[in-house]
Amino acid sequence: MSRLIVVSNRVSAPSDPAAGSAGGLAMALSAALRKYDGLWFGWSGETCETFTGELKTEDRAGVTVGLVDLEAQDVDEYYNGYANKTLWPLFHHRVDLTAYERSYGEGYERVNRRFAEVLAPLIQSEDLIWIHDYHMIPLAKELRRLGVRNRMGFFLHTPWPARQLLVTLPFHRRLVESLFDYDLIGFHTEEWKELLADYVVAEAGGRRLDAERLEAFDRTTRLGVFPIGIDVEGFIAARESTLGRRTYDRMAASSAFRSMLVGVDRLDYSKGLEQRLEGYEQFLRDNPDRRGQVFLLQVTPLSRDDVDTYQDIRGRLDALAGRINGEFADMDWQPIRYLNRTYRRDQLAGIYRAAKVGLVTPLRDGMNLVAKEFVAAQDPEDPGVLILSRFAGAAAELKDALIVNPYAREELSDAIKTALAMPREERMRRWEGLMQAVRASDVGLWRDRFVTALKG
Repeated sequence: MSRLIVVSNRVSAPSDPAAGSAGGLAMALSAALRKYDGLWFGWSGETCETFTGELKTEDRAGVTVGLVDLEAQDVDEYYNGYANKTLWPLFHHRVDLTAYERSYGEGYERVNRRFAEVLAPLIQSEDLIWIHDYHMIPLAKELRRLGVRNRMGFFLHTPWPARQLLVTLPFHRRLVESLFDYDLIGFHTEEWKELLADYVVAEAGGRRLDAERLEAFDRTTRLGVFPIGIDVEGFIAARESTLGRRTYDRMAASSAFRSMLVGVDRLDYSKGLEQRLEGYEQFLRDNPDRRGQVFLLQVTPLSRDDVDTYQDIRGRLDALAGRINGEFADMDWQPIRYLNRTYRRDQLAGIYRAAKVGLVTPLRDGMNLVAKEFVAAQDPEDPGVLILSRFAGAAAELKDALIVNPYAREELSDAIKTALAMPREERMRRWEGLMQAVRASDVGLWRDRFVTALKG
């Protein structure tokens, strides 16, 4: 029986499968690795003086994990540099924030080469190799160079950029060519898949053999759409857990006689947080009778705080939230509760369930699982309303949400007003359609569909 080898920048296999804080993706991949007797390989998160390629292995709840340390220069150039300052903003259509430095690209290719050299001796002839995300695009090329002929799949968790933007990347052709060392390339949406195909045909002289197969660079690869989901039953169990119920009770009491809007987003310019606060501010201006009756709970854990762009956006959000509270707050009411901290999955489930409206309004997002978590957390008899950006991958599936353009603050203001006034019958009808879509893309189904396609 073939093993499954999962490769990602960081390994997130939980030590305790029952941990309420473990994400659905980590749980699904851990289950797959136990099923296929596999290995999860990636960077340890630690640095070393000199790269030795020493592999550290450990068992995490039945999952074999392989970790390798990187040099500080590797982290600076590969992770902080090319991954987070070059590819991340470019893939999210922020060319204005994209930093192009030769050392970043050199570090990116060097680290992928080092990963391949550590991983290659561990690979057995029948193993399936599943590589994740933009950090690892050249890894298959490096493994092929070392003689690995196994079936390899790649899944991109972010959007793929439009051709007109991708060509601003130095050596963009070389990056795309390395994708053709994979047997299968997976995306969340048809749009991302078609954008890659458009680049290959228009810029690389490739051709489409059929709806799924592309030929270019003297090789053929297959493209597929595999929309990721959440661990639905696991999230419902988290909602019904002791801590989930306790958190719900606490939030329901805190929002007594007021309607709570909730947003949960990692601090990132792609999430549209400034535009969301401005849209909410517009709602308060447009609906003075609603002041004192609603509040926004915005949970925004900090991330990548050593990258200048993220320090800038944190300062702007702090100032914007403070300005809105200063203008509209009263002695017994604050329109925004802005929190920079992380909550467990069961706590989030309780928070979502207590909310009347969920705001998921990124400017560009691969999927955005918060939208699906919000749906799964709702009370079927009295569900809240999901307001969802048309630029989130989830919008292709969650068509019963209120779909908005996050750049238009008046549109967001109108959607908030509509959501708060929506009759229960319509909320229930919309929620049933949303929940059906959430179940259809359960993370376990996503995992099995990709592995089956890779085998085939």
